[in-house]
Amino acid sequence: MRAVVFDEFGGPEVLHLGEVPEPAAGPGQVRVRVEAVGLNPFDGTVRSGAMEAAFRTPLPAVPGLEVAGVVDQVGPDVAGVARGDRVAGPAGRGAAELAVLTVWAPVPEGMDATQAAALPVVAETARRALRILDPKPGETLLVHGASGGVGGLATQLAVAAGVRVIGTASPTNQERVAGYGATPTTYGEGLVERVRALAPTVDAVLDAAGSGVLPDSIELRGGTDRVLTLADPAALGLGVEFSERSEHSAETLAEVIGLVARGDVSVPVAKVLPLAEAARAAGLVDDGHTGGKVVLVP
Repeated sequence: MRAVVFDEFGGPEVLHLGEVPEPAAGPGQVRVRVEAVGLNPFDGTVRSGAMEAAFRTPLPAVPGLEVAGVVDQVGPDVAGVARGDRVAGPAGRGAAELAVLTVWAPVPEGMDATQAAALPVVAETARRALRILDPKPGETLLVHGASGGVGGLATQLAVAAGVRVIGTASPTNQERVAGYGATPTTYGEGLVERVRALAPTVDAVLDAAGSGVLPDSIELRGGTDRVLTLADPAALGLGVEFSERSEHSAETLAEVIGLVARGDVSVPVAKVLPLAEAARAAGLVDDGHTGGKVVLVP
């Protein structure tokens, strides 16, 4: 089958189309004919070789952490799903014509596959971050990267739960953050003063941007308690919690898919490109200023 492959570590240019063996659904798994693949910054981190110290990636490798597609093979010990069903879920080698899922949720009729493929990673990450920080109604949560996929969804979920959110974003994304129900502000020099002018007390901080905001976050919080980063490895030296272990569940994914399908929350898709343009798509993700998810379609 066709897949996006990299045979060496490096920049987006190492990605190319290749032929790889078809996967098969094992016990507790389904195989899908892929309709769309969501790309994430983590794909670029692995592709660059930066994760080799933490875990090894055998080459050649196929990127792609989330897919939406049509079930074409059901493994042993699987119930409640059949061939022909549309599903979405996290995948280890998703940028291909076929992918195997261990966790999945139904994609409702009328939802485009490109939108569904944008949800598995952000749904899990945003819910995990809020579970760790546990902001209560009436508390103030500061979200860095509030216009991005994870930060934007976490912002919307927190606002819906009665939490006051202050969200940092670039000047061009201030309206989007406000549209999520948060109070927007820009990042950069003077951040501490701008946030204090909006809220004298910050009860929790979520860093979904990884742009060097942890020292300011600690100052605003008055310590490292309830400061969480999803993207800044400087956390270890600062005593800040770094959460990176995924805890995917079908229930969480189904919940967020339902919220998006009903229009209660949104996860914007900024660009849809064919598999053959994977290098271009990866470059957009690496740049980090797409204003939404980048999705590949076979």
